[in-house]
This record gives sequence, C-alpha cells and structure tokens, in this order.
Amino acid sequence: MATIEEVARAAGVSTATVSRALRQQPGVSERTRQRVRTVAEELNYSISRSASGLATGRTRRIGVLVPYVSRWFFGQVLAGAEEVLRSAGYDLMLYVVGDQEGRERFFRELPLRRSVDAVLVLTLSLRAEEAGRLRELGVPLGFVGGRMDGFNSVWIDDHGGGLLAVRHLLNQGHTDIAMIHGGTPDALNLPAPHERCTAFRDAMAEHDVPVRESWLCAGDFSVSGGRRAMTRILADELRPTAVFAMSDEMAFGAMHALRNHKLHVPREMAIVGFDGHEMSECSGLSTVVQPVRREGGTAAKLLLEQLEQGSAETRDVVLPTELVVRSSTTGDDSM
Repeated sequence: MATIEEVARAAGVSTATVSRALRQQPGVSERTRQRVRTVAEELNYSISRSASGLATGRTRRIGVLVPYVSRWFFGQVLAGAEEVLRSAGYDLMLYVVGDQEGRERFFRELPLRRSVDAVLVLTLSLRAEEAGRLRELGVPLGFVGGRMDGFNSVWIDDHGGGLLAVRHLLNQGHTDIAMIHGGTPDALNLPAPHERCTAFRDAMAEHDVPVRESWLCAGDFSVSGGRRAMTRILADELRPTAVFAMSDEMAFGAMHALRNHKLHVPREMAIVGFDGHEMSECSGLSTVVQPVRREGGTAAKLLLEQLEQGSAETRDVVLPTELVVRSSTTGDDSM
C-alpha cells in the first residue's frame, strides 16, 4: 500500500492537502480534491482512521445504548443504524444495560466518555439525571422510541398503533379481549409498553367494554414468553375470543400455544400483533407494522448531520405505522 508522501508526489500537492482532500475538509478546490482521490485510488491508498481521528479530534465511533440485544426489534434498529454509520465511515460501540444494576453502573461510570463522537439511545426513557449525564459528554445525542429534549428523536405513535390493533378486534365483533404485554420491569422505564397498554384500555373504554384483569399477562417480548402468557390466559375460568399481543414475537408464541390446545385461529381465538416482523406474513398474523430498520437509519442520519454541521440544533421525526390485516383475525385461511 502506498504512503501519503507517494500520493502527494504523484498528485503534485503537499501531504497536508492530501489529508484535507481525503477527509473532506475545507481549503481544497474540487478539482484538486478529485485529482487526489483519483491518485489515491490508483495507488490503493486510504487515510488511516486513527490518524484522521487525531487530526480532527474525532473517534469515528458512535455509542449505542440498548436495554437488550436478543429481541428482534433492537436487532433491526441496530442493523438500520449500523448500515448508515458504516457507509459514512463510523463504527458502532454497543453498551447493553439489561437490568437496573447495569443501568446504574453505566450512568455512574459513563464508559463511553471520550470514546465516541455521538450517542444513540434505544427506547430507554431517561431520567432527568441520566439525560444530564449524557449531555455532559458534549456530543450529539439521539433517541429512538420517543421524544427527549436535547436529543435527535425518532419514534412512532405507539399509542395510536395500539388503538389500531385493538379497534380492529372490536370492529370484528370481539368484546372478550385479552392482552399479552411486555411485563418489562419499571426499572428499565421503556415507553412503548406503557403507551400500548394505555391504548388497549382506551380502545376498550371507547366501546364500553370492560377489561378482565386476569386476561392481561406478561410475555417478556419473546416467543417463549408469549406462549406461556397464552397458556395462562387459557387456564382462566373464562376464555376470551381475541388477543392483542404487544409484539409479533409474543403473538407467535401465543399462536403456538393455541395450536397445542387445538384451538382454531381465528374462529376460536383471533390474534393481532405489533411490529411487522418478517415472519408475520408467512404466519398469517395481522399486525401493526412499524418501519423498524428505518427508525435506526433515520436516527443515525440525524446524528451524522449534526456532526457534519457542528450544530447544537436537534430534530424530531415521527414515522408512520400501518395495520396489515391477515388471516389471524379475518379467517381467510385455516390455521
């Protein structure tokens, strides 16, 4: 591989000009910049990321704070963000706080201090002191899953999406409706489960339909958790005719439990999910679709824009949801 000195000689410029041209810094004409790029490509030269970081004060790393990595939603958001960041020459540093102890340790020690150029938080509703600790870093901040002051925020209307799901069941004539919720510990303070649970109660109240508390079961946002929750619901002395699962993964588990109990979907039990998991179509699952990868990609783009512009101004972006109706609620196919 060629050196920067060899590129400079071949392009007829100084090494400083080569460095500025390849790092997209000002002070270089477009003609010279293009000549340097061409010579660098011909000589198979690429500027050292560590050297570039020393020159610009940038680490070329973005820290991402997540409550989990094993859930489908978080993997998809991360994939969307990583694709955008990688194409811009940034690496992703992942920090997982899966419980209260991990969360407290992270905000106490702030391991990403002086290690990242920006921070992206996925779905954790930050307490005032936690948000303050991140602002002390003096880097652009992003948030997926709600709105946070001082953060570039990307979210969907979880309450509105929950209303779409439950109203669909009610409009199908169901009044005995159960719910499989996340059961997330309050310590993690995740906004989506709260909003979707509120939507369930609001939609039921709109139709003057009572909520049976024994039909509200935690499914831990997982397939196995959804199966266990559905089994508990079926053990109740009364049986619902429909279920709203707060995530598609929990809905898949519920459908497995229904098959084990030899109950027909949707004739004996209709079910609607939330998220738009890629398996929902082949499973025939009616679901509220959200653009999960796009949420991560959009948040990453907002952070990159703020880094490039050197601006303190943040932006809010609300992305749409859509109810996709399939056989799990309409009975078009046997299940």
